[in-house]
Amino acid sequence: MKQIVQSYKTGEVKLREVPVPRCGDKSLLVRTSKSLVSIGTERSTIELGRKSLAGKAAARPDLVRRAWEKAKKEGLLKTYQEAMGRLDSPTPLGYSCAGVVEECGIAATEFSPGDRVACIGQGFASHADFVSIPVNLACRIPQDVPDEEASFGMLGIIALHGIRCADLSFGSRVVVMGLGLLGLLTVQILKAYGCEVMAFDPAEDKVKLTKQFGVTDATSKFPELLGLTEARTKMQGADAVIITAATKKRDPVDQAIQLSRFKGKIVVVGVADIHPERNELWQKEVELVVSKAAGPGSLDPLYELEGIDLPIGYVRWTQKRNLEEFLRLLKIKKIDVKLLITHRFSISEAEQVYAQLISGELDKPIGVLLDYTTDAPIERNLPVVTSAVSGRGQTNFGVVGAGLFGKALLLPALKNIPEICLHTLVTNSGANVEHSGRKFGFLHQATDADNLWSNPDIQAVIGLTPHSQHASLVRSALENQKALFLEKPLCTTEEELSELLTLGEQAKSLPILMVGHNRRFSPHTEIMRTWLKSRNTPLVVQMRVNCGFVPATHWVHSEDEGRSRIVGEVSHFIDLLQSLTNSTVTRVHAERISGDNQSTVNNDNVVITLKFIDGSVGSLTYSGTGYKAYSRETLEIFFDGKTISSRDFRVSELHGAGKTKVFKTRGQEMGYAEELKHFVNCVSGKETLLINPDEMFGTMKTIFAIEKSLATANAISLEQF
Repeated sequence: MKQIVQSYKTGEVKLREVPVPRCGDKSLLVRTSKSLVSIGTERSTIELGRKSLAGKAAARPDLVRRAWEKAKKEGLLKTYQEAMGRLDSPTPLGYSCAGVVEECGIAATEFSPGDRVACIGQGFASHADFVSIPVNLACRIPQDVPDEEASFGMLGIIALHGIRCADLSFGSRVVVMGLGLLGLLTVQILKAYGCEVMAFDPAEDKVKLTKQFGVTDATSKFPELLGLTEARTKMQGADAVIITAATKKRDPVDQAIQLSRFKGKIVVVGVADIHPERNELWQKEVELVVSKAAGPGSLDPLYELEGIDLPIGYVRWTQKRNLEEFLRLLKIKKIDVKLLITHRFSISEAEQVYAQLISGELDKPIGVLLDYTTDAPIERNLPVVTSAVSGRGQTNFGVVGAGLFGKALLLPALKNIPEICLHTLVTNSGANVEHSGRKFGFLHQATDADNLWSNPDIQAVIGLTPHSQHASLVRSALENQKALFLEKPLCTTEEELSELLTLGEQAKSLPILMVGHNRRFSPHTEIMRTWLKSRNTPLVVQMRVNCGFVPATHWVHSEDEGRSRIVGEVSHFIDLLQSLTNSTVTRVHAERISGDNQSTVNNDNVVITLKFIDGSVGSLTYSGTGYKAYSRETLEIFFDGKTISSRDFRVSELHGAGKTKVFKTRGQEMGYAEELKHFVNCVSGKETLLINPDEMFGTMKTIFAIEKSLATANAISLEQF
C-alpha cells in the first residue's frame, strides 16, 4: 500500500510502498477513501524536520533538557544513539480520514466489515491506503454524509473542544481570531450553537469566505474588529475570544485581552505566544486557557489504545463523542465543508503536493483532500527495496519488532554480524518496517509474522516485541522448532509460565532459547566473575537500582502490555545476581512502599531479599523515587575479606589485601552486542548456550515469587512454584 511518511531527521517527505498494517484486537482495519491534509500542523512538522540539529534543539528546549538528564545518568553515547534513533524514525503524516472497514479486531464488536467510518488520531488516521484505527478513534458515518465531508473529523473535533473550553452558552458573544480551516469550522459551529460571532484574519480572501457563512462582523483589520466588538457588545467586550491562528508572535493574545470583557475567557486552540503582560490580564481578570487537541481521552493510552471509555456521567464530551457530534452537525447541514475544499489530489501525487505546500506554490490552500483507489490489495509481505544489504551468512534470521530500543541498540549490533543474513523484519507498522528494513539491510518486510515461523529458510528469530507478546513468541518457537532470542521478560504471568513449561516438557527437543538478559554478558560482569572465581565463601550482594519515576499511565504498568516493572525489568537483576553467584534463588522476601501515595507507583519502590542455593544472600533495592541524575545501577559484593563495587557498568573495582584493582570502560558497556554474538554462535554450533532453560524459567519463577511476597508480606520459597 501507499503511505506518506516524513523523516524527522531531514524533513524529507516520501510516498512509500509499505505492507498493510495488521488489525489489532481492539482496532479496525480501514480502507481509506479520503484523507484531509492539515495545512498548518503538517507544514509545521515538515518545517521543524528540515531544521538543523541545533535548530530542532532551539525549537524544543524541553526535549533537550530531558536528553541532558538522561545523558548524565546513562552516558552521552547511549543518549545520542537513542535520540538519533527517534529522529530517524519515519513519521506518518495525517490524522483525519474516512473509509470503509475491512477487518474488525476480536474486541471491536461495535463495528462490522463494510461500515463507513470517520477516523481520527495522530499516528493512526494517516495518509495511507489502509489504516489501523483503535475503536475509540472511529465513528460510523451517517448515511447522507459523504466520505469527503467526514474526513474533516479531526479538525472538526479540535474546533469543538476549543469551543467547549470557552464554557459558552446560547447567545454568547465570541470572537474568532484566525480564519484558516480550523477557524472557519469554529465559526460555523459557534453559529450552529446560537452564538454571536465576530471574526478576524489579516487575509482578505478568508474574511470574504467567512462572510459566506453568515458572519457579517468579519474583518482583516484589527482596529475595525475592536470597533465591531465594542458595538456588538455595547462596550462590554466579548464573552470569549478563541484563537485559531498559528503564529510565534504575542499579538493574538494581547489583542484578545483588548477584545475580552471583564472575567472573559481566551482560548488558544492554534499556536501563539501565551506570555502576555500580567497587568493586562489582572485588570480584566481574564482567564487564559490552552485547548488540548480533541478533548478528554486525547493522547491517553488507556483511552486510545486500550479502548477504555470515560464514563459519560463524569466526562460528557470525549474525543469520540465530539466526533459523533461533528458528524451530526454535518448530517443536519449546520456545517458546510464543501466551500472549504480548495484542492483535490490523488495519493499518488502526494510528494508534489507537499513540495508545493512548503514552497508556497499551492494557491491559497484551505481544505486539501487526498483521494484513494478502492482496489488496493491487502498485502502484508513485501520485498525490501534497498541497495544496502547486511551480511549474507549461512544462517537466515527473522526479527519481530522494531521499537526505539531495538533500533537504537540491538538491530545495529545484528547488522554488524557478517555471519548472518537478515531475512525478514516484522512490525505492526508498515511505515516503520519499510524504513527499518531498508536501514538495517533486510531482504523482506512484513506486518504478519505467520510466514516467518512457517518459512523453512529462516533458522532463527529475534523477538523485540512488547512484553505481552513474549509468551506467544516462545510458544511459536517451541512449536516450529526455531531458535529464539527474546528480549526480556520470558513471559508476564504465572499462567503463561506454566503453559510454556508444559510445552517444553512435551516437546521432542528444545530449540535454542535465550532471553535477553544482557548484563551477564557485559565485560564488567566478566571481570567480576574472574575476581570471584576462587572465592571460598558464599556472597553477600547488595544491588541498588535508581530506576527513575514512570507514571502509572505508562505502557510498562499496563496489564495488557507491560504488566509491571517488576516483571519487565527486575528480571535483569535477578539474572545478573544468579550469574555472579553461579547459583539460583531458593527464597525471596519483598517489601514495598505502602499506603496511597499518588505521586508514586508502589511496586516501583521495593526492597527484595534473596536467598541462593549456595548460601549466598542478596539485597535488591529498586526505587523510582530517587534523584534521576544519580547512578542508576550500583553493585557491591562482599566475600573472603574482599569487596567488589561496580557502578553503571562503567567502573568496577576489587578491594582487598590493601590493594585495589580497577576496570574502566569509555562508556556504559551493557553487553548488548556480546549477547547477540553469543546467540548467533550458539545457533551456528560454535558455542554452547551459557544459560540453560532451567535458569531462564527459574528467573521468572523468582519474579512471580517476588510479586507474591509483595502481596502477602511473607517470605516465599521457590519450591512452591
